[in-house]
Amino acid sequence: MQKETIRNRIERLREVMRREHLSAFIFPSTDPHHSEYVPDRWRGREWISGFNGSAGTFVATLDKAALWTDPRYFLAAAAQLDGTGIQLMRLKVAGTPSIPDWLDQELNAIDGAEVGCDGWVNSYDDVERLRSELRERHGMTLRINFDPLERIWDNRPQVPGNKVGIHPLKYAGEPVSDKLSRIRRQLRQQHCNGMLLSTLDDIAWTLNLRGDDVHCNPVFVAYLLIASKKATLFIDPRKLTSEVEDYLSKAGVDTAPYDKVTDGLRRYGEYNILMDPVTTNAMVAAADMPHCYKMMLPSPVPAMKAIKNSTEIQGFRSAMLRDGVAMVKFLKWLKPAVAAGGQTEMSVDAKLTSLRREQELFRDISFDTIAGYGPHGAIVHYEATPESDVALRPEGLLLLDSGAQYSDGTTDITRTIALGPVSEEERRVYTYVLKAHIQLELAKFPDGACGTQIDALAREPLWREGLNFLHGTGHGVGSYLCVHEGPHQVRMEYMPAPLHAGMTITDEPGIYVAGKFGVRIENTLLIESDQTTDFGSFLKMDSLTLCPIDTTPVDMALLTLEEREWLNAYHERVYTELAPLLNVEEKEWLRKETKKI
Repeated sequence: MQKETIRNRIERLREVMRREHLSAFIFPSTDPHHSEYVPDRWRGREWISGFNGSAGTFVATLDKAALWTDPRYFLAAAAQLDGTGIQLMRLKVAGTPSIPDWLDQELNAIDGAEVGCDGWVNSYDDVERLRSELRERHGMTLRINFDPLERIWDNRPQVPGNKVGIHPLKYAGEPVSDKLSRIRRQLRQQHCNGMLLSTLDDIAWTLNLRGDDVHCNPVFVAYLLIASKKATLFIDPRKLTSEVEDYLSKAGVDTAPYDKVTDGLRRYGEYNILMDPVTTNAMVAAADMPHCYKMMLPSPVPAMKAIKNSTEIQGFRSAMLRDGVAMVKFLKWLKPAVAAGGQTEMSVDAKLTSLRREQELFRDISFDTIAGYGPHGAIVHYEATPESDVALRPEGLLLLDSGAQYSDGTTDITRTIALGPVSEEERRVYTYVLKAHIQLELAKFPDGACGTQIDALAREPLWREGLNFLHGTGHGVGSYLCVHEGPHQVRMEYMPAPLHAGMTITDEPGIYVAGKFGVRIENTLLIESDQTTDFGSFLKMDSLTLCPIDTTPVDMALLTLEEREWLNAYHERVYTELAPLLNVEEKEWLRKETKKI
């Protein structure tokens, strides 16, 4: 995007801010449902700043502008913001001011400065915290009832109107009536009569429905109000077919227009209602409910959704088999194709997607593929464009992070492949990342431990060598839902959500050497029961992902016997399960790639 365009948009914003007597305005990356990936209508932060990463906050004053983002996007953001006049603020880096601190610095000469943010795309929790922090700094106030994009974003996309489809019970494994009953039981334990669900994948899971409103994520824009005896889905009626309407009616779910959610809350007749302060936007949370007590508590649904039932687990295993076939076909093709010439980051991305499309039950990719060759591999969330696309050569490392949506499961896998000779530095880093990956796969831990506790197991081999990475080590994966699913995560930052059998989790340590290369190795795992002793119940993890790990860049001397045994056992399993689904040539290629080391 042309830098001049961004500068012009910021100036138009400032004109509106002056008319509204606002000293600053804050743009988050979310939508009214606190989504990580959002429909085009709410990609306002990207539109105003030009930065297209999934996480970041843009803030403009009348003469300054800055964007905060996390380490995954430092390199990409620096390139995209260059020449726009927007300062990059690097989160988790010492000396980086918070947004309130920065505003305090920039607006300290203005008595009672008014800061704006759109309450429809900022959560109740974020707004309350920001309001308090601004008040402490020179008595700044926060205005949440104004969206400047409505005035300056010409031809702004509309709220998506795509049709919603039924997710069959043979893949969901639990009918809607049972899910609603379980949710209501959980609400009663929290002394709540009902709740408002705002999170899109929670709504899709609860109702066994899927949509097409968000790129790569099979969800749809809606709210779900669950009362003690009935439930109401607030959704654009154009999205509902007669089949879906009949299906919802039989499940005891009424429908109402999407933009009438606050009216529905006003008519809600129960004594109290649960609203999750982290996912409910500030405007909905402020809805007039004079005879109802609002209980701002965490939603019980994410923890319920995170534990997969037996049907979903079998679906994951089936989807991973088909995805593994696509990956083997791709990897067999890759190195000869690169050696022959003419391949680029974008062309190998297209090739892999085409092989996945051949697989039964394929619906879409689960996120935009990261195909980073050489220095591009060091950009954690790199996405090749016609401007950045580079030719691949039979040397160095290609980092390939990809996944697919199948009707019975969602996949997420990263492989770093040596396209030819590699340097000693590349070999060393690759091996230590592999060690980190294996250590997490080997982990056994008490039921209820949190992701922060086991995160150190993966990082320890890296820390010993003075290596580290600043993104999370793992995240949950949805069942034909969002590829990033909580509430559990494996990361350094404290994440109290407990781990239980039936949860999926990725294992994706990485090391990134700026300007040179990046290495990441990722499998999706299933948490399973291991044993019960006098000291409690213990868990282990089983790889759902079935795909060979490139051993050509491995320094064998750095692997322990246990790590070698794990890698050999994993490769034996990959061969055993995938070989029957391959032709003779593919089977022979896989046999060589999975031989014992």
